[in-house]
Amino acid sequence: MARRRRGRAISGILVLDKPRGLSSNAALQRVKRLLDAQKAGHTGSLDPMATGVLPLCFGEATKVSQYLLDADKGYSSTLILGVATDTGDAEGEIKSRADASTVSEADVLAAMATLTGDIEQIPPMYSALKHQGKPLYALARQGVEIKRTARKISILQFELLKFIPGQYAEIEVDVRCSKGTYIRVLAEDLGAQLGLPCHVSRLRRTISGPFALSEAVSIEQLEAAHSGESQALDQFLVPIESALAQFPPIFLSESASFYLQQGQPVLVPNGPRSGMVRIADQTGAFLGIGEMLDDGRVAPRRLIATA
Repeated sequence: MARRRRGRAISGILVLDKPRGLSSNAALQRVKRLLDAQKAGHTGSLDPMATGVLPLCFGEATKVSQYLLDADKGYSSTLILGVATDTGDAEGEIKSRADASTVSEADVLAAMATLTGDIEQIPPMYSALKHQGKPLYALARQGVEIKRTARKISILQFELLKFIPGQYAEIEVDVRCSKGTYIRVLAEDLGAQLGLPCHVSRLRRTISGPFALSEAVSIEQLEAAHSGESQALDQFLVPIESALAQFPPIFLSESASFYLQQGQPVLVPNGPRSGMVRIADQTGAFLGIGEMLDDGRVAPRRLIATA
């Protein structure tokens, strides 16, 4: 006999403003307990020192978490030019210093231009990537260095917001980037272009896919609204389909919805010719994600269990 899961069987997405000092999983577990949710997952790790947008998926929403993992991200960050740390951020040990007082704003802009567009980036040792089952950060703490392969990423926007010159120059930037981008590595690569060490002193995620910081809620807000009732936090859940705004919607008749939910491709009159789509029934209720076939039918790919 299957064990009954503890907690409420809720489904939806909560856009969390992750606080500094918590890992993504620790933040997820705190919110999961507040919501008394049965099933939950986050959509890509933020470093403990980083803050900002962390979409959390509950229940059936975990089926679409991969699409948020794959989505473009946005960050606001402060970089310190003239100081390098072993982790690439402010939580690491300083490993080198150099005088950055001769660097101008024009120099920084020219270096940033070389790091915009499609580039390659070598993942840092202090990351959650795994080697033979062990996370790289665990090996790094043991003093072990593993050769990493460069990955192709896209820096869609690299904007200079503020430059404060000095021995240790301060650079505020806004970044829009593809999945898998490490801002710590971007900072180190910027420093390398200028012939100087560099690290991240502040990192805030402002965008994750369709979700922005303006719609994120803090743990403190959740705790204040809780008042001993987990149901009071359901107001902060957004619909599952809100994570899939990049896919065009299609609407199916009652009979087509039935057959699709049995796993069968169904015809979509005047539907898109190809690609992934958001599927809803004739009432607008979200059914899941499908893929358009060459013959005008849509094949189910990830269906959402409905009440």
